Amino acid sequence: MAFPGAHTLLDYNAPFDVPMLDQIITAFYTPGADPTMRSEAEKVMTSLQEHEMMWTRADAILEQSSNPNTKFFALQVLEGVIKYRWNALPDDQREGIKNFISNLIIKLSTDAVSFRRDRAFINKVNAVLVQILKHDWPVRWASFVPDLVGAAKQSESLCENCMNILRLLSEEVFDFSRGELTQAKITELKNALNTDFPLIHDLCEFVLTHSQKSELIQKTLQTLHAFLSWIPLGYIFESSLLDTLLKLSPNPEFRNVALQCLGEIGGLAVEPKYDTHFVTLYVTVITQLQTILPRTVKIAEAYANGSDDEQAYIQNLAIFLTQFFKHHIALLETTPENQQHLLVGVEYLLNISYTDEPEVFKVCLDYWHVLVCDLYQSDGDANAGGGGEFSFAPAGNGGGGGGGGGGGSTRRMMYAGSMSQLRLLMVSRMAKPEEVLIVEDENGNIVRETLKDNDVLVQYKIMRETLIYLAHLDHKDTETQMLSKLSNQLNGKEYSWNVLNTLCWAIGSISGSMAEDQENRFLVTAIRDLLNLCEVTRGKDHKAVIASNIMYVVGQYPRFLRLHWKFLKTVVNKLFEFMHETHPGVQDMACDTFLKIAIKCKRKFVIMQVGEHEPFVDELLRSIGETIRDLEPHQIHTFYEAVGHMIASEVNPAKREEYVQRLMDPPNQTWNAIMATAKVQGADSLKPQEVIKNLGNILKTNTSACVSLGQPFQNQMSSIFADVLNVYKLYSELISQSIAEGGPYASRTSLVKAMRTVKREVLRLVETFVERCEDPHLVAQQLVPPMMDPVLGDYARNVPDARDAEVLSLYAAIINKVEGAMIDEVPKIFEAVFECTLQMITVNFEDFPDHRLKFFSLLRAITNHCFRALFTLAPDQLKLVVDSIVWAFRHTERNIAETGLNLLLEMTKFFQVSEFCNQFHLSFYLSLIQEIFAVMTDGFHKPGFKLHALLLQNLFTIAESESLSAPLWDVSAKGPGGYQNNAAFVKEHVSNLLTTSFPNMSIAEATVLVQGMFDYKSDLALFKNHLRDFLVQTKQFKTSDNSAMFAEEQAARQSAERARVDAIPGMLPPNQIDMGDD
Repeated sequence: MAFPGAHTLLDYNAPFDVPMLDQIITAFYTPGADPTMRSEAEKVMTSLQEHEMMWTRADAILEQSSNPNTKFFALQVLEGVIKYRWNALPDDQREGIKNFISNLIIKLSTDAVSFRRDRAFINKVNAVLVQILKHDWPVRWASFVPDLVGAAKQSESLCENCMNILRLLSEEVFDFSRGELTQAKITELKNALNTDFPLIHDLCEFVLTHSQKSELIQKTLQTLHAFLSWIPLGYIFESSLLDTLLKLSPNPEFRNVALQCLGEIGGLAVEPKYDTHFVTLYVTVITQLQTILPRTVKIAEAYANGSDDEQAYIQNLAIFLTQFFKHHIALLETTPENQQHLLVGVEYLLNISYTDEPEVFKVCLDYWHVLVCDLYQSDGDANAGGGGEFSFAPAGNGGGGGGGGGGGSTRRMMYAGSMSQLRLLMVSRMAKPEEVLIVEDENGNIVRETLKDNDVLVQYKIMRETLIYLAHLDHKDTETQMLSKLSNQLNGKEYSWNVLNTLCWAIGSISGSMAEDQENRFLVTAIRDLLNLCEVTRGKDHKAVIASNIMYVVGQYPRFLRLHWKFLKTVVNKLFEFMHETHPGVQDMACDTFLKIAIKCKRKFVIMQVGEHEPFVDELLRSIGETIRDLEPHQIHTFYEAVGHMIASEVNPAKREEYVQRLMDPPNQTWNAIMATAKVQGADSLKPQEVIKNLGNILKTNTSACVSLGQPFQNQMSSIFADVLNVYKLYSELISQSIAEGGPYASRTSLVKAMRTVKREVLRLVETFVERCEDPHLVAQQLVPPMMDPVLGDYARNVPDARDAEVLSLYAAIINKVEGAMIDEVPKIFEAVFECTLQMITVNFEDFPDHRLKFFSLLRAITNHCFRALFTLAPDQLKLVVDSIVWAFRHTERNIAETGLNLLLEMTKFFQVSEFCNQFHLSFYLSLIQEIFAVMTDGFHKPGFKLHALLLQNLFTIAESESLSAPLWDVSAKGPGGYQNNAAFVKEHVSNLLTTSFPNMSIAEATVLVQGMFDYKSDLALFKNHLRDFLVQTKQFKTSDNSAMFAEEQAARQSAERARVDAIPGMLPPNQIDMGDD
C-alpha cells in the first residue's frame, strides 16, 4: 500500500493522524505526482468522505493541519453533513458544530494579517456557516443577526468578514434559492432578513460614515449592493443612505461599486412618493459624470485604452443609465430642465454604444430596443400598419411611460435627434443575419462561413426589431441615412467590406416596415446602386462581398419583387450568373436565395408576364443544363427544390405534368442509361463507385423535387418506383454478401458505405413522397405491399451494423399518413423490427443513436393511430413495449427521453379509456410510478420535469378513477379488503417507496408529501410546485442548475410577448409570412 497506516484514519476509537492525512492530500494535489500514488490517495480520500462519522474529525484537522488543501477537505466533509444530514444530528452535536464554526470565523477574522492571508479559506468557512443558517435561522438561532452585528464592532477586519457573511446570506436567500429551498423556507428566511434589517442598516451606515479603511468601505458597499433589491424602501430614501452613496460616487476608489449600488436603486420600481428622490439621484449622477468623463470624450476610444477599473466604470455607467431609464424615464420627461439632463444621459449612452466590447454593447442594445418599442407604442398611430410618411397623431396619454401632456408626438419630437443618431449606430453596427454565408476571416480573406455564431444571430434579431421600430418612427430619416451611406460606397468615400456589409444587412432587415410606394422607391435606388457597385468594382473578393449583399437584400424583399416583374427577372438572371461564380460561398448563397425567391414569388414564373412571349419557367427549363453546369450536387438539389415550388403553383394539370417531365428529364436520362446497362451487363455494372455516387445524387435530386412538388410528383414516382426498389434489393444483397464473406468489418468498407448511402436515399425518397402525398389510399395500396420483403424483411435479416434507421422513420411516416388502414400490417412490422432493434439499442446508451429516436417515433405512431394493434400482442411482447419506453425515458439524451415520456403519457391515456385498463395497470402501474420517481430525482433528467409531473398527475388521477376497478395490491397476501381503495394503497406504497429511497426522509414527511400530491392533482401549477418542494426535500436538486424545472413557465411568457411583437408591420421575417398565391 502506498500509504502504510492509512487504514487507521478510519478507526474512530483512536486519535486522528492529521500528518498522515496531510501526506495523502499532498500526494493527490501535487502536480506531476506519481499516478499510482495519486490514485491510492484518491481512494483513501473517497473512503474518508463517504464515512458517516468523518465530520467528527473536522475540528481536529482544522486546528492541527497547516496544509490549505487538507483544511478545505475537512470543510467539504463538514459542508456535506450540514447540507444533507443536519436535521438528523442530535441537538448537542448541532450546537457544537455551530459554536466551532462561529469561533473559527472570529479567530480567523480578528487578526488583520491572517484575514488577508487566508482569504480563500475564510470564504469557505463563511459558506459553511451560511449552510447552517439555511437550516437553523431564524427558528433555532434567532440571535444570529444581533450576534453578528455585535461581533462586527470588535475590529475592522472582523467587520469586513461580517459584511461578506451578510452578502452571502442575502444571495443564498434572494438569488439562488429557487429549486434549492422549499417555498415555505424561502418565505421564512426573507421575512427574517426583513425583520433584522434595521440592525444591518445601522451597521452599514456606521461604517460608511466613520470608517477610514477603504477595503472595509468597499466590502460594505458590495454587501449593500446585494441587499438593495429587497430591503424596505424607507431605509434607502428616508435615511442618509442615498446621500452617502452620492457623496462616495465621484471618489475614484469607490465610484465603481457606488455606481453599482446607485444602478440597483435606479432599477427599483416603487410608488410615486419617492419620485423626487429618483430625479435628484439621476441629476446628481449626470452632473458628476460630466466632470469625471466630459461629453467631448470619445468613449469607445477611452474604453479601448482605459485600465480595467476605467473599463468597469463605463460598463457600470451603461448599466446605471439603462436601469434608470427603463424604470423612471417618464419622470425626466416632465420639465424642460429635466429633459435637458435626460438627453445628456441618452447622448452618453449612444456614445457608450460604440464601445467595441460585446457585453457593454448588449446592455445598451437591450435598452435601445425597450426605448424604441416604448416610443412606438406611446404614439396614437402605433397600430396603424406602416403608413406612407408615418404620422403620429397626438395621443391623450403618454402610454408606455410618456409623461408630457402632448402625448406620443411630443415625446417623439423630443427624442428625434437622439433617434437619428441611434439609426446611424444601428446601421454601422448591424449584426450578420443567418442567410449570409460569406465572411471575412482573421487574415482579411473572404471565405465561406463554416460555423454559425448563435450570439450573433440573437443580436441580429434584437437589432432588426430595433431598426424596424426606428423605421416606423421616421421613415424618411431611415431612408435618407441608408441611401446616403450607400452613395458613399459607390463614390468610394466610405467603401469598405465592413461598412457595406452592415449597411446591406440593415437595409434587408427593415423589409415590410414601409408602405409599398415608399419601399418601391427606396429599393429601386438601393438595388440599382448595388448592381452598379458590382459592375464598377474589380477583384474577386470585392465582387463576392457585393454579390452576397445583393443576394441578401433581394431575398428580404419578396413583396417588392412580386410587384416588379422586370426587377424580379433581372435578379433571378443575376443569381444564375452568380451560380457560375466559383468563389467560396457565392454559389451556395445564390442557390439559397433562388429557393427563397421561388417560394415567395412562385406564381410569377409560371404565368405569362406583360412583354414576354412565354412564362419564365419555359425559358428556365430549356436552359437548365447550362444553368446548373458549375454547381455542386448539393447545390443542384436546392435548385431542383426551388423549381419544384414554381411548377407546383401551375394550376393547369397537363401543363404542370409537362413541366415536371422536363424538369426531371436530365436526371431521368442518366438513371435510364444506368438501368439499361444493368439489364444488359448484369448487376456488376452497378458496383463501380462512380455509378453508386451517380445513383445517390439522382435519388437526392428526386427527393428535393418531391419536397416542393408534393402530389404532382406522383407520375415521376410511379415511373421510377419499380427500378428504385430493384436497386434497393440489389444493394441489400451485395451488402449481405460482402458481410458474409468479410465478416462484420466489411460493413465499414467504403464500397459498402456507398451502397448503404444509396439504400438510405431510396428510403428518404419514399418517406418524402409518403409525407407529401395527398392520397393515403395510394400509399396503402401501391407503395406498402411491394416494400414488405425488400425493406422490412431485409431489415430483419441484416446484421445490426447494416440496418438502416430510415426504415423505422419510413414506417412511422406511413402509419402517420394512412393511420388505421395500417392496423393489419402492424404485427408484421413488430415482427420485423421490434426485438432486433431493441437488442441493438438496449446494450448501452450510446450505440445506434439514430435507431433510438426513430424506433420510439415509430412506436408513438403505432400508439396514436393503430392503438388496438397493441391488444393483439402477447403479454410478454407488451411488457417488452413498456420496458422499451422505460428505457427511452431513462435515456440522458433529451430528445429520446422526451419521446419516451410523451409516448408513455399517450399510451396510459389510451389504456385508461379502453376495456384493458385493469389488465394494463395491474401489470405496470407500480413499476411505472417507481421508474418516474427514479428519473425525476436522479438529477440527470431535469428537462423532463414537466412531463414527469403530467405522468404522475395522470397516474394519481387513475388511482382514484372508476375506470380502474381491480385492486392494485397483492390480493393473495392482503385479501380483497386489504385497503379501502386503490388510492389508499397507492399513498402507502409511494410513501414507503420514498422513505426507502431517501433515508433522510421520515415516514411522516413522506406521508404529508404524498397526500399533497393527491390533493393538488387537479391543479397542475400547484401540483408542480409541490413536486419542486418534494425535490428540494430529497436533496437531489442541490448545488446544480434547476432552470430546466421552470422552463415551461418561461416559454409561456416568451410566447405571449412574441405574439404581441409579431403584430407590428415588418417584425415577421419575410420568409415566415404566408403571401398566398397571386
